[in-house]
Amino acid sequence: MRGALRRVQVGNALSAFGSGFTLPYMFVYVEQVRGLGSLTAWLVFTLFAAAALVVLPLGGRGIDRFGPRPVLVAGAVLTALGALSFGLATTHATILVAAFLFGAGVTTTQPALATMVVRASTRSTRAHAFALQFTLVNLGMGIGAMLGGQIVDVSRPGSLTLLFSIEALMFLVLAAVTGTVRLPAAAAAPDATARKAGGSDFRTLLGDRAMVKLSILAGLIFFACYGQFESGVAAYATSTVGISPSALGIGLGVNTFAIVLLQMFVVRITARRRRTTAIAATGVVWLAAWIFAGVAGLFHGGSFAAIGSMMMTYALFGVGEALLAPTLGPIVADLAPARLLGTYNAAFALVKQVAIALGPALGVLLVGAGLSTLYLVALALFCVAITVAAWRLRRVLPAVADNAAPVRSTVVAGSTQTAELAAAA
Repeated sequence: MRGALRRVQVGNALSAFGSGFTLPYMFVYVEQVRGLGSLTAWLVFTLFAAAALVVLPLGGRGIDRFGPRPVLVAGAVLTALGALSFGLATTHATILVAAFLFGAGVTTTQPALATMVVRASTRSTRAHAFALQFTLVNLGMGIGAMLGGQIVDVSRPGSLTLLFSIEALMFLVLAAVTGTVRLPAAAAAPDATARKAGGSDFRTLLGDRAMVKLSILAGLIFFACYGQFESGVAAYATSTVGISPSALGIGLGVNTFAIVLLQMFVVRITARRRRTTAIAATGVVWLAAWIFAGVAGLFHGGSFAAIGSMMMTYALFGVGEALLAPTLGPIVADLAPARLLGTYNAAFALVKQVAIALGPALGVLLVGAGLSTLYLVALALFCVAITVAAWRLRRVLPAVADNAAPVRSTVVAGSTQTAELAAAA
């Protein structure tokens, strides 16, 4: 990679590195370190979704009117402010305000980063760019989480304040690295059509059958996997299966390792196949993951069979995530009209945030009530629904968006810099 795309990827990886310092410890920080209780901790995560509902429509409009760079810088600075406020907050009110600021900032940066990746890559390198972005994010968060685990001490609030300060610094680095990125001239500024139309147009988006079906499918995906990953799965593994927290940490490492190891191999495989096929395969892989989770529940928590089955669950989640990385982002980019790229990315990010916020409710409710079998069956059905929805999406998805039609390598939004990023893989 060279130029703009390289800087966007580096900045994104550094911000993920900062997030890794705090994300695994946010719940325990609110509940135990600050002593604000589990209800306040739950409200913190709820406010993340509420912030997404408020800022993402505005963020999409801003990206389409002013370009992704200023929106990304504003979102990164807002995230840094929220993270720093988190580290200093000691009351219910201040922690909730910090949560809203943090959630608003993070959800603003996501569609802006996605738009910058699209505009700084070619159609032929876009899947590689999104896949590498996903890999670097997971690698950055994994390294950050490991380092944060060596610093955190629930008996010393100052250790958590340090973690949030590091996260704030990393998002400021993101703003500095990406704030000076020079996108191709044709993509950096909104065109006359966009200005005349007033920027975003949600009516156009809602009238796009393919985008609506993709959003429904994305909701299933993020609810059934990402929304369970650090809540329902963790609760099931520790309370029902009975594995130790240290083994759970190994499972998270296995997941990251699977993504980093497989991602670029998966990109080469999916480059020659329809994207809807990869998404349908993800549903099958995740169905197998939930079956292994059910098998783990048949054995004692300390046994090799139980731990091994849960490790397979986390590994298979990683395989499915690797299949999705080079598919979902490029589909959104191919469906979006040039003047509404920010709006489409913002809408996709909104679906993602809401689904991830709602996902833990199912896991905590069913596993906490001792209904683990019902929980596994429900998630298995969601995985089947993902596969079915992927095949149904194929019926309305344009051939180019489904990677079913050969296309020439051209830069999005008409840039002449065709060869600059030809080696993005």
